[in-house]
Amino acid sequence: MSLPHAILTALLEKPSSGLELTRRFDKSIGYFWSATHQQIYRELGKLERDGAIRALPRQGVTRGQKKEYEVLPAGREELARWTAASQDPKPPRDTLLLRLRAAAVVGTQGIREDLHRHLELHRRQLAEYEEIEKRDFPPGKDSVEDRLRHVVLRAGIDLETFWTQWLTRAIEELEAP
Repeated sequence: MSLPHAILTALLEKPSSGLELTRRFDKSIGYFWSATHQQIYRELGKLERDGAIRALPRQGVTRGQKKEYEVLPAGREELARWTAASQDPKPPRDTLLLRLRAAAVVGTQGIREDLHRHLELHRRQLAEYEEIEKRDFPPGKDSVEDRLRHVVLRAGIDLETFWTQWLTRAIEELEAP
């Protein structure tokens, strides 16, 4: 996935300003594809120069108003092309796993505490995802669009479940006599 495609997706869901996109990334897309405020604004400029999006015409006074963007046909076509294309999974890159491997050769100082900290962070993220699921996906909400969004959320729930279970076992393993 790439940032331009994430932005096109978000703008097709709802035309937005850069600030609104940043806030929406923090609440949804950012759970699986993060971007800083600066990255979003830089990418908005590129997408606009490439003819994929445009700033909506402003009504009345323009000074101090946020620019809102919408996706143009070329942007929709690019997103559809990208969505339909096949992509191989990428190998995982996780600093914690690399640090554990390194601890096997240099010592485990600080590792146990950090594993506990990671476990708590993943438990909190899991609880947040489960709360979003209860709030946003009640029984009967089953359009294709809703099911796709729910599948993405379920991926987050399943990943957090994996991490909490794996970290629990890793801690038990390290603390075993």
